[in-house]
Order: sequence, then structure tokens, then C-alpha cells
Amino acid sequence: MLPIKEIADSLGIAEEHLHHYGKYTAKLSLDLLKDSGPRRGKLILVTAVTPTAHGEGKTVVSIGLAQAIARSGRKAIATLREPSLGPVFGVKGGATGGGQSRVLPSEQINLHFNGDIHAVTSAHNLLAAAIDSHIHHGNRLRIDVDNIWWPRTIDMNDRALRHVVVGLGGKANGVPRESRFVITAASELMAILALADSRQDLRRRLDDIVIGLDLDGRIVRAGAIGATGGMLVLLNEAIMPNLVQTTEHTPALVHAGPFANIAHGTSSVISQQIALRLADYVVNEAGFGADLGAEKYFDLVMPSCGIRPACTVLIATARALAHQGAPATGPAASAAQDVRRGLPHLARHIENLRKFKVPVVVAINRFPSDTEQELRIIRDFCAERGVACAAIDVFGQGGAGALELAAKAMAAADATDPDQARPLYGRELTLEQKIETVAREIYGAQGIYFEAAARKKLALFAAAGFGYLPVCMAKTQSSLSDNPALRNVPTGWTLTVSDAFLSAGAGFVVVVAGTMLLMPGLPRVSQAAKMDVDDDGNIIGLG
Repeated sequence: MLPIKEIADSLGIAEEHLHHYGKYTAKLSLDLLKDSGPRRGKLILVTAVTPTAHGEGKTVVSIGLAQAIARSGRKAIATLREPSLGPVFGVKGGATGGGQSRVLPSEQINLHFNGDIHAVTSAHNLLAAAIDSHIHHGNRLRIDVDNIWWPRTIDMNDRALRHVVVGLGGKANGVPRESRFVITAASELMAILALADSRQDLRRRLDDIVIGLDLDGRIVRAGAIGATGGMLVLLNEAIMPNLVQTTEHTPALVHAGPFANIAHGTSSVISQQIALRLADYVVNEAGFGADLGAEKYFDLVMPSCGIRPACTVLIATARALAHQGAPATGPAASAAQDVRRGLPHLARHIENLRKFKVPVVVAINRFPSDTEQELRIIRDFCAERGVACAAIDVFGQGGAGALELAAKAMAAADATDPDQARPLYGRELTLEQKIETVAREIYGAQGIYFEAAARKKLALFAAAGFGYLPVCMAKTQSSLSDNPALRNVPTGWTLTVSDAFLSAGAGFVVVVAGTMLLMPGLPRVSQAAKMDVDDDGNIIGLG
């Protein structure tokens, strides 16, 4: 690693804008937004087909692509989310890329990285504590204890906290009531941190949080509780993006960490705005498949901040397509046959991305087990449909393994007017119509069923004046449908809307599809069981 000052120097960032966190990371002053001039760069949005449980390499490809662009003589920055401790110790492990395409220092980024996620957790729980304290000390706002919507949060997978009772043990401990925990990456505060474009905007969004209803059925906002100032104090440094470097010393901004299956799933708007002022190309990752992270970028993030992608890179792997194409029952086929059967799944994601009026480049992320036949099947499929395509190996070769992809992505971005990018729907549609649009156009649902509790909540949100907000679908990442067991391109199925939550500060309505949970649980054998620290303090097993 190079000292972070040298990475900052390569971008022309003055020392006055650096807040050093050790030798290899620094936070960037928000003054960079006005001191670095207008936006000059183009944003390349990286997404993927529906992933397997192990992921298809969006982070490693985003890093490798940024390195390849830098190798091509252009200035590039990767903008990535901060890893959540839930997945790090759960199923996936570390989230800083791998091989020759990583962001460094990986262990620091994977764990307590500059305190940002801890700050979000603390700020979220400060508001929760302030609500219960307000009720305990007389309840001047007449908050209805049966209609408090603000949960508590923790950055860990813990299924036992999905449904809890607080305030037990007598009057001194508060008013007993049912509540819940969400993982920090699903907290509205995480979404707010990621979407705010300034400290002033952060204050406004914190004030606008709706914590529940009063006894007359009117909304109660966080601003009335008096916790906004305290939350701002806790988030004062967390709002500043973190500058790090890749294995090839390409700059990267790693900031905020909303999940893409239960939140909007991309790095902070502030980090993207700064990067677009400093680089020719900004490679920005959107989480999970294109039906989740990419859809939410175009329908939630883009209208909120005005950043329009100039190109999308869609990651496909032979492994993922074979998984989608494998028959659920019956005799097993060869891997190549399964890849061929999975091509309709790739076609659906390409078709979906084209609905947002941006060019698509397919990146075939190679694994050592892939055969040339499998890769050729994917390449030929893309060529037949006029889709630019490149096979890459950024894990083994770093930026050198993605030079063809970089050339095609830059060419597509340069030939496109980003102003052509469009969201899927307008704010004039009702909440139900927005849900139906995403379900039918992106997921391929034949129908939509609203459970009674969800329909009641959506009607309440609309009556309170929030019907204009976009919808953030909380849906399984394992299928285009709301059923993780359905593979490829499911047909004839009905999306079930089971719940809804208002995120007024973030600026969207979270819509829960199927049995999706906002607090994950640990698997039978977690990544935590594979980790340790040796006698010299070296961490073992943190991927």
C-alpha cells in the first residue's frame, strides 16, 4: 500500500481536505464538493445477473474495471459500499474484492472501518431511546405506543431480535411494548446517510423521519422528539467519504452500506458526487442482481440526486447461468447445457436494463472451473443480440484482466448522452401502481396480491401525503420472483406484498415482498466459525 496522501495527490486533493485515519485511509472534507469544480466524469454502473449464494463478483469486477480504466491512461475511481458485519460473519465473509482486485486495507474495511456503521447504529438507537424516554416522561406528543414504527438496530445477523418486547421489569424501565430490530444496513439512517448530499440535507432528512402515529392517528416526526442534533453529532464524521486504494493503487471511495435486497443498495451520493468531479470515469457498484440494486439506482437514487449512469456493466458467470438453467427435478445435464438453458435469465436482465435507456456491456467473470465451451455459449448469445461482451479475469490478473471490458465500457459511455437515462415510472403513479410496474416490468410477475395489513399501510401512507414517493422493494436476491426457489425466468406467478414501511427521511416506501426479512440470521456454519486471531495478533480466515 502507498501512504493515502499519495493516493490523494494523484487526484489533486489538497491536504486541507484530508482527515487522516492512520497511514492508509482518510476521510474527505465535504468542501471538496465545491472546491473541486463541476462534474466532469461519467458513471459506469456495475450490476449482475441473479447471484448464487457465493456472489458473482460485483465488488471484485468493479475494482478490476477501475484498475483497467486506469491502466488505459484515464483517471478512474471505484465507489463502493462499506461491508456490514452481518454478512462478514454470516454466509459471504469479507466484501473487499479478492485476488489482484481488492480495496486496501481489507481487514480494516471489513471490520470497524473508520467507525461509520457503528455511528449509524448509535444514531439510530439514540432516536429509539429518545422515543421511549419521551413516553416515560409524560408523552407530551401523545405518541400511540401501539403505533411506534421506529425499530432498534444492530450490525449483526441475529434472528432472535426480529420480534422483541421492550420496557419490561416495572414502571422505571418504561412502557412495555412490542418492537423489533433491523440490521444496520436496513436502517433508514443508513439510507439517509447514503442519500444525503450535504450536512444541511442530512439535517432535513433526519427531521423528516416518521417514527409513528399519535393517539389521533397523525404522523409524528423525529424532529418533534428533539433528537436530530444528537444524531447529527454522531454522524458528523460518518457523512465524510473514506478514501482508500486498490491493489494497483487506483483510488476508491468506500462509503455507506445499504443492502440491495432490503434497502437501495449502493454507495453514498456524496462519494459519487466527489468522484465525478475528480475522475474521468467512476465505477459504481449496485448490489445483488439488476432486478434489485440497478432498478433501485434508476428509480430511487437517480431521481433523488440527479446522477445518471452513462453505461451499465452486467456481470454474468457460467456458474450463475448454470444454476439458473439446471432442472429442479430429473436427470442432471452437463454444465454447458445448463448454461445454455440459463441464457433466458441473462436475456431478461439485459432487457430490463435497456428499459432505463442506457447501454449494456456484459462482463463474463471467469472462474478457474469454467470451460471455453461455456464461455463461448455466453459470448455467442450476446453477439447474436448485439450486446457488447468481454470475458474477464480480474481476480487473477487485476486490471490487466479487464482491458477489453474497460475499452468497451468507456466506448459505450462516451457514445451515450447520460441525460437519456430514465426511471421506470413517474412520481404521479400511486404506490400500488409503482409496485405493479416494478413487479411486472422487472420481475415478470403475472399478478400482484396485497395482504390486508400491507394494503392498509399503503393507504395510510398515501393519505398522509407520501403517495408520491418511489418504492424500495425488499425482495429475495435469489430469484427474479419473490420465491427464492424459482429459477431462470419464472412465469405465471403472483408477487405477494406482505408488509410496508415508510422511510420519509430517506424518501421512499419500503415494500416487503413474500417472506423477506429485515434482520437476517446466521447460517448453520457461519464464517465466524472459520475465523481466529493468532498469538501475534494476526487475523485468520477473514476473506
